[in-house]
Amino acid sequence: IKLAADALAAFPALHSQWRPKGLYVPPIAHIALAMDTQLGLLAPVIRDPAAKSPAAITREITDLASHSCAGKLQPTELTDATFTITNLGAFGIDAFTPVINLPQCAILGLGRIAKVPAVVGDAVVPRKQITLSLTFDHRIVDGVPAARFLARIRDGVESPPKFLRTT
Repeated sequence: IKLAADALAAFPALHSQWRPKGLYVPPIAHIALAMDTQLGLLAPVIRDPAAKSPAAITREITDLASHSCAGKLQPTELTDATFTITNLGAFGIDAFTPVINLPQCAILGLGRIAKVPAVVGDAVVPRKQITLSLTFDHRIVDGVPAARFLARIRDGVESPPKFLRTT
């Protein structure tokens, strides 16, 4: 979520929205996290994760998951998301095509983390890898900015200290 917030700040078109009066670019990214609950799929919102530490985001996710499981999410905890993240990796899924939550422009899908052979220098070594799937609205953003967005997230995964500030 923190890496996505950083990438959304760099590529705000990815959290733009089509609204009745035209294209709207929210000033702050609010990221929904899709959760499977007994009530079905819910997507509680982490508000302004760019301004929070990874530890604060983790605590908030834990609280929202607890509220979700208990059926006690408040309407305010489910509204105003500008971007969504969904994760099927826990089910052993590598890649999938997530569906955009309108009026949002995009949704990021996370696949499983798997140890696979990778070439590092001249050697083949085991490395943990994840597949990212981005579905986005081509009326708002083209493929190249979307690819740059994903590349920024990849760079953050590969070099987390640069992106995971504690402020």
